Amino acid sequence: MGLGNEKDCYILAVETSCDETSAAVVKNGHEVLSNLISSQIETHKAFGGVVPEVASRKHVESITLMLEQALEQSGIRPEQLSAVAVTEGPGLVGALLVGVMAAKSLAFALDKPLIGTHHIAGHIYANRLMEPIKYPCLALVVSGGHTELVLMEREGHFRLIGRTRDDAVGEAYDKVARALGFPYPGGPYVDKLAAEAPEAAELPRVWLEPGSYDFSFSGLKSAVLNLVNQSRMRGEEPDPAKIARGFQESVVEVLVEKAIRAVRETGAVQLLLCGGVAANRGLRTALAARCESEQVPLSIPPLGYCTDNAAMIGAAAYLKWKHGEFSPLSMKAEPGLSLEAWSVGP
Repeated sequence: MGLGNEKDCYILAVETSCDETSAAVVKNGHEVLSNLISSQIETHKAFGGVVPEVASRKHVESITLMLEQALEQSGIRPEQLSAVAVTEGPGLVGALLVGVMAAKSLAFALDKPLIGTHHIAGHIYANRLMEPIKYPCLALVVSGGHTELVLMEREGHFRLIGRTRDDAVGEAYDKVARALGFPYPGGPYVDKLAAEAPEAAELPRVWLEPGSYDFSFSGLKSAVLNLVNQSRMRGEEPDPAKIARGFQESVVEVLVEKAIRAVRETGAVQLLLCGGVAANRGLRTALAARCESEQVPLSIPPLGYCTDNAAMIGAAAYLKWKHGEFSPLSMKAEPGLSLEAWSVGP
């Protein structure tokens, strides 16, 4: 039985799936009353990537204060909350556990419903924080751990029609950046350098078999490493800008072409770009230009809602709240949680 007949819904949301600790209060699934994010990037730079055990400890250090400040900034009293939502998965299991335990404790103490939420559903519904979503729609999810095409024929219903078969696009960016000598996270460095480069290195486009919506980036990553190694074997220093532009053009062309083809072939009326790599300016610009020429409505969240944040978790959790689909206090962190299985309603 749904609870959508209440006047307003206030969800306190928690996100700790990787290396950002975030808490937010979201009203009626789209109005952000507070959204606090504590990033661990500076901590993990020293290691060249996210160290799960370190990430978990950092979440423990900051989660209580983040929850208190999110409530304070929202102007909402704890008793006014409709539910407590938290990222159930996917993500790093230790990091997820910190958020799950905090949310469960708070839901129990306040006697409020608990809503375990899918991280990728959150990224998709970050678009709802800016404007209504029209159905059927297609979501291009691009992040450090995910590269997927998700068809949504109705609200809260997810069907994966394409996914990466090896590296996620964000992972490929970071590995290429490391090969070019950039610190973690390397994606923004590659993006900036690609925009400044006068020419691009010739690199392959991986299309896979005809008609496939799947992606593959490990071959492209290997091609970049070969280019770097061959240059050094000849006694030459590789041109980072040229390689960055060639790599980015290859990635962007495949992502854009497959997304546009999927929109046409599925009958989607809107394309959503979401995930951390949605902050990539090269991808945003190319996809916007192509959608304009193809007359495909495109929704891209502001940069602050592309990376991991709790407001997006509150937006996705609202779908479950409307249907009265709550989680038991015995809920566990699920690092391999299925997006399709998380779909709302029948």
